[in-house]
Amino acid sequence: MQRHAREAGPALALTASRGNNLTMVSTLTPARTDDPRADFYERILPLGLTPLWEVMHALVPREPATPCVPAHWAWSDVWPPLQDAGRLITAEEAVRRVLILENPALRGQSCITQALYAGLQLILPGEVAPSHRHTQSALRFVVHGRGAFTAVNGERVTMAPGDFIITPSWTWHDHGNPGNEPVVWLDGLDIPMLRFFDAGFAENGGAAQQAVTRAEGVSLARYGANMMPVRYDAPHGATSPIFCYPYAPSKAALLALAAAEPPDAWDGVKLAYVNPATGGPAITTMATYLQWIPPSTVTRPARTTAGTVVSVVEGRGTVVIAPGRAAPVRYEIGPKDHFVVPSWAAMHVESRDALVLFSYSDAPVQRALGILREERL
Repeated sequence: MQRHAREAGPALALTASRGNNLTMVSTLTPARTDDPRADFYERILPLGLTPLWEVMHALVPREPATPCVPAHWAWSDVWPPLQDAGRLITAEEAVRRVLILENPALRGQSCITQALYAGLQLILPGEVAPSHRHTQSALRFVVHGRGAFTAVNGERVTMAPGDFIITPSWTWHDHGNPGNEPVVWLDGLDIPMLRFFDAGFAENGGAAQQAVTRAEGVSLARYGANMMPVRYDAPHGATSPIFCYPYAPSKAALLALAAAEPPDAWDGVKLAYVNPATGGPAITTMATYLQWIPPSTVTRPARTTAGTVVSVVEGRGTVVIAPGRAAPVRYEIGPKDHFVVPSWAAMHVESRDALVLFSYSDAPVQRALGILREERL
């Protein structure tokens, strides 16, 4: 992002560092005795001072001006390199065998928006992704294959397509695949947010896999039946105590609502995954949603300051994303595709089949800060 200084003053540029902070880069021209302003700028530069008036419009724009751009990753394009990665490096050697979905405008920064990370992780039959923990919160949305597992703090859950699984901050977790087919899931993390706050920590486990201390399904039975233990202990702080939301009942809820009432003109039928103990988001830093759009439907456009990552679960159609004053882009979407909608970019969907979409965004953090804005056009 650049803004030219006034003709009478030196050129000043703003660039984005790896931490996504704005950094002043000096392109000051030599001082001229007949230009007091340029001489002033050069004198204050070694003091770590910068004139706000030269960068005001860049720092406080009239509307959001994200460097992110819309992007689309078709499954037919990403599945071959994922298979190549499986042949080139083991899951244990890589720790996590993931191909990052990098925003084309943020290459080298390992993020899909300035607040969110996304990647596709592959685990092959017989492999183990070793145990570790980190302060970053993570979601797993199963895209391809079944039979692998994730273990979180001593409890395992077997993965199936469409399942939404949470790895809460600072919980031990590992993955394994005792099945007979490759499994791929979408990793969504708040890595860029924690990088902004310089609050990222990680720790490797002492063994490749943690000991299983609870039967599979215990968390869902304890917290996922519209009931709570009498003495609730909040095992993961403000993060949901349910760490797996299976796809089948989630989709069934969408279809029941679609049969009972007219779909919304903008969203179709859209439900948020929630923490049953608080009614808030399942993950404190990332909102997660499942959405059903009827066949042969053109939704109305909407936009939000929350950057959003979308995984196509079922169906085919077209998504149209209009980022600010730039020309709209159109992507043909199908099962296992992914796309990103930047902050304040208007989006609408033109479905051919009934579409099921999973998405996540940074809305909870923006809402907590009082800066979230949404607009239905």
